[in-house]
Amino acid sequence: MVLTGRTARRRVLRITLPVDSAPDLTAEPQLAEHADMLAAEEPLGIRIDGQAVTVTMRTPGDDLDLTAGFLVSEGIVAKAADIKSIKVCDGQRCGHDHTADDMDAVGNIADVTLRPGLQVEDHLRRNFMTTSACGVCGKASIDDLLVPGRFHLADDQVTVTAQVLAALPGTMRDAQRVFDRTGGLHAAGLFSADGALMALREDVGRHNAVDKVVGWALRTERLPLSGCVLLVSGRTSFELVQKAVLAGIPLLAAVSAPSSLAAELADAAALTLVGFLRGSSMNVYAGAHRVTGR
Repeated sequence: MVLTGRTARRRVLRITLPVDSAPDLTAEPQLAEHADMLAAEEPLGIRIDGQAVTVTMRTPGDDLDLTAGFLVSEGIVAKAADIKSIKVCDGQRCGHDHTADDMDAVGNIADVTLRPGLQVEDHLRRNFMTTSACGVCGKASIDDLLVPGRFHLADDQVTVTAQVLAALPGTMRDAQRVFDRTGGLHAAGLFSADGALMALREDVGRHNAVDKVVGWALRTERLPLSGCVLLVSGRTSFELVQKAVLAGIPLLAAVSAPSSLAAELADAAALTLVGFLRGSSMNVYAGAHRVTGR
């Protein structure tokens, strides 16, 4: 396998059955070897002030955003000034401090230095492996899941038309460059209330894609994301609602269903939650007052 940043090239065996062979179990398939592109998945360790906090499996790229977004999602930081520096390391030595424009910095360790006086509480440390499918694994209890939000979403009076929401999945899909090559990535897109795409990130983990968007917003000093819409591929879990609340996003939409706990948290946090956003229909599970007609 040959790694090329966000993708990996691998030789595969393609098996193709004759088009009209469904009823015929004896039909001979066609066999052909060819190169295929896969979404890359590699570990990223996150260290804070020299201490290991977690290891997450992610698609390389936008690692600075991923790290910053993770810190927001864990309730560790709330603004860009809370982070003194983030250095991307190759495992042996740390590189230079990266800036907001250096989006493609890649390594296997992100070394974070917080501002003086800001420390990570012991209960927030999760010294374990986080898979690309898990954003809250390792939490000790339901109380650990409930990270208090810093922004009051009830004060956000933004409204979005159903017509704008219906157009968002198509806009996000058109911007998914790595998905076009691999077919194996989740995406998170941040939109304005009128449907303009502000930022898009892809990753093998849905929660990582969201962290990358939130981290971009933190590092460019855009938090809270008042008046914005976050769209995610797939389903909506508790953790994604929590990430949206912590970033001050008033409306979260997904192309699939939310979990029951996601809907409960959205309702409690005054977040508008939209699911099954497909074609010309959608379900609004919480905060329906923000979704209007034309």
